[in-house]
Amino acid sequence: MPEPLISSLDEAIAVETSWGRVAWLISGEVTEGAEQTFGIVTIATGHANPLHLHPNCEEVLYVLSGACEHRVGDLTVEMRPGQAICIPRGTPHQARTTSTEPLVVAVSFSSPNRQVVNLEDGDVA
Repeated sequence: MPEPLISSLDEAIAVETSWGRVAWLISGEVTEGAEQTFGIVTIATGHANPLHLHPNCEEVLYVLSGACEHRVGDLTVEMRPGQAICIPRGTPHQARTTSTEPLVVAVSFSSPNRQVVNLEDGDVA
């Protein structure tokens, strides 16, 4: 039986962006033997990550705090703490913080080496 893969937020690989921060806790790059990717994303108040898609995996996003408008394909949904969304592989999406506090979400991808295609200007993590 393989050893469990354990990571903590204070040891995560953090990527600072113009719109917030991403901390990767589990991924093929971070954790040997991982079969998925998991991280914590923070989007600053009044900001959005660039419209993007993941051609090799689906994404599950769970709102921990804050609120957002999440654009998924042609649909825009309001999200608040306690809600989750599953974004199908290859679907363009973008989150914009609508609360007075930053949006903090847990994200999980069905691949250890998720790919990102940026569909507009801006930095993706």
